[in-house]
Amino acid sequence: MHVRELQWIEPVKALRCLAQRRQLTFLDSAARHELLGRYSYLACEPFSTYVVADGQASWNGEAITGDPWEVLRDLLARYKEVHRPDLPPFQGGAAGFLAYDLNRTLERLPAPSITGLGLPQSMLHFYDVVVSFDHRDQKCWIVSTGWPEQDPTRRAERARRRADELAALLARPKPSRIIIPSTAGRWHSNFSRESFMAAVQRIVDLILAGDIFQANIAQRFSAKVSPLFDPLTFYCQLRSLNPAPFAALLHYDTLTIASSSPERFLRLEGRQVETRPIKGTIARSADAAEDGLRAELLLASEKDRAENIMIVDLLRNDLSRVCTDNSVEVSALCKLETYASVHHLVSAVRGALAPDQHAVSLLRACFPGGSVTGAPKVRAMEIIADIEKLAREVYCGAIGFIGFNGHMDTNIAIRTVVIYDGLAVFHAGGGITAMSNPEAEYEETLAKAKRLFEAFGADPSGAF
Repeated sequence: MHVRELQWIEPVKALRCLAQRRQLTFLDSAARHELLGRYSYLACEPFSTYVVADGQASWNGEAITGDPWEVLRDLLARYKEVHRPDLPPFQGGAAGFLAYDLNRTLERLPAPSITGLGLPQSMLHFYDVVVSFDHRDQKCWIVSTGWPEQDPTRRAERARRRADELAALLARPKPSRIIIPSTAGRWHSNFSRESFMAAVQRIVDLILAGDIFQANIAQRFSAKVSPLFDPLTFYCQLRSLNPAPFAALLHYDTLTIASSSPERFLRLEGRQVETRPIKGTIARSADAAEDGLRAELLLASEKDRAENIMIVDLLRNDLSRVCTDNSVEVSALCKLETYASVHHLVSAVRGALAPDQHAVSLLRACFPGGSVTGAPKVRAMEIIADIEKLAREVYCGAIGFIGFNGHMDTNIAIRTVVIYDGLAVFHAGGGITAMSNPEAEYEETLAKAKRLFEAFGADPSGAF
């Protein structure tokens, strides 16, 4: 491994320097936090790409037989690296997205009746070189592994050459800012207000009938975008309006995914595992006194606490499948976190990964995140497919990295916009319990979507 420390550069400036490079991944701690928002990462021009589509894995476009999760584990094992604790955790590896619809590789589930944009179930690029940023210490490095070269001498040469190339790109003047064209048409939802409220009521009825305890339901917003639309400038606007600790920009040829997620799905550092489910949301107020009252109301909400605790129990069970006995614990329960347009209740569940387990088996045991399905998980996913009908694709999946060193960090892909084939789409939803009020649940989706609309220059009150 070749490591080169650079003079500090703001990650967004570095992003602009690499804007024209292939398969650009930016894992962005846009909201600074000592523990949750310390590191950011930039990578481009991967040496290989792993894709899952319709349950079939492929490597650089060539189909690979076998279970896609086991295929991914084997591919990562080819490029094993020793972790360097003096550097940020991502030191080369796979990065990209796991779509919610990857759930059908894990359980026998009905396919949504409407396919959506037709995206793969997963796309992970294998990066041999990464720019890593430590916001706390204002330091940044190029970490270059030299993969996929196997010969030690050629691998060391490649590592130095790739670091030189990336350093030269980062030293170039930043391109001028491009103005974002507005969306070409009005926003549309796959639900009307009335049909969404009816869907919520249907879930409440299923809960009262004993069929389920909780289910997450979402509506999808879509609008056409101009051919001149600049995804990178849009992302910068989004991160400015809605900074989040687990944000990301994936700019992959004709596909762009811009995420401002506040929620961690899974982190693995050494053998220590953490997941941070969000359940419980209330819109913020511009009036400081009213905003404080709303935060207190959320903390005191019996409905929201019950919803959060229910998902904490589900995640404890998921982690227990791959963690050592008696290591899984709740380190934080229903704590208040505040973001640009909403307050959330957030919990944290931790455990120690068992010796015979690894990052991919951890993902497999917990995917998709329980906070965006419901409980019991399989029945909740069946109900989601039946009620929403439209494939979620990236929404409620995960975005992040799995390192060659065994470390991993991923978000829950909420507050996430997908731009593909001239269309911008995003979802907003929430967890439904027996105490849910259909009208309040509908309004909660709009509160969550507010900053996404604003990033496009749209007024959410009259956008659809």
